[in-house]
Amino acid sequence: MAPSANKPLRSGFTTGACAAAAAKAALRCLMGQVDEAVEIPFPDGSRHRFALCRVRRLEQGKAMATVVKDAGDDPDVTNGAEIGAEVRWLDAPSPEPISLVNGPGVGRVTKPGLAIAVGEPAINPVPRAMIREAVREALAESGENARAIEIQIFVRDGEVLAEKTLNHRLGVLGGLSILGTTGIVRPISAKAWTDTIEASMQVARAAGLDEVILATGRTSEAAVQKLLGLPEEAQVMMGDYLHYGLKAAGRHGFSRIHLAEMWAKLVKAALAVPQTHVRNGALETHQAIDLLANLGLEAEIAQQWRGANTAREIYGRLLNLHREDLIAAVSRRAKAQAEQWSGLPVRVYLVTSEQGVVHVTD
Repeated sequence: MAPSANKPLRSGFTTGACAAAAAKAALRCLMGQVDEAVEIPFPDGSRHRFALCRVRRLEQGKAMATVVKDAGDDPDVTNGAEIGAEVRWLDAPSPEPISLVNGPGVGRVTKPGLAIAVGEPAINPVPRAMIREAVREALAESGENARAIEIQIFVRDGEVLAEKTLNHRLGVLGGLSILGTTGIVRPISAKAWTDTIEASMQVARAAGLDEVILATGRTSEAAVQKLLGLPEEAQVMMGDYLHYGLKAAGRHGFSRIHLAEMWAKLVKAALAVPQTHVRNGALETHQAIDLLANLGLEAEIAQQWRGANTAREIYGRLLNLHREDLIAAVSRRAKAQAEQWSGLPVRVYLVTSEQGVVHVTD
């Protein structure tokens, strides 16, 4: 049933959070405790409880547990998926005391340019950290800290679900990616987003502010806020609603916009893509290459880069060639587009999750 227009959309949990809960429950089962639910820590310090679908001991010294994902009111292809973990003790010493492997329905990375190296299970960095933290918690509760363990993450029918995603384009084969940066799925609703943008700007104006930070995500927002130290009310999370956010800033009468973006979203801004979520069109790498060629990338290099897998990979190649001039040129193009849409001066900040703000265009 669709949520009522007047009822707030319900948040849910990411695949990474579900996998972490399943891993903790499976390990507790291996150590003799069969639970109906488990509680795990989240990256922001909060704790959440997960009901378990299946928990049981297996042959050959293994145990497994599963969680049915509840994505809230978000239209997620993995909503209702059964996400599980199978654990076993490792007899031989291991350099990694908690090792992660992919089981059925979880893909493996086959192309460069993603956050996970080629050959690794498609379990993103934050879910990896959440799984390990949940398992360490179970170990600490039992007093068992000396033995190494292997955790196999699996998704029932994950191979089928993966066909509804862009995983194959990105080189994630054999199943889904285990994703999430906070553990929480925030429902994506155009009305909810635009209402939030409007309300945030109204609050900023009411606080007497004449400039705002427009950010596509929490990481980029935090990096720019750390640099600028503006009042909290200046932070406006626009998500993927780039065009709407910029136009709204103009309507609300601000004097300057600080635009915080990571590379892929920056490229989309430079290409005048108004709504930057992948469901509205994945960024084809040839578009980014064409843009760079137009901005001065040599034709021979542009041709060589046609096989690049992701925008992230292209960014890495630019850095390897010390072509900061082209990174700056993309940022200037994004600035010009943002100023055209908003009618305001825009300062653009390129952010990476590893380094924070790496380039500023006035």
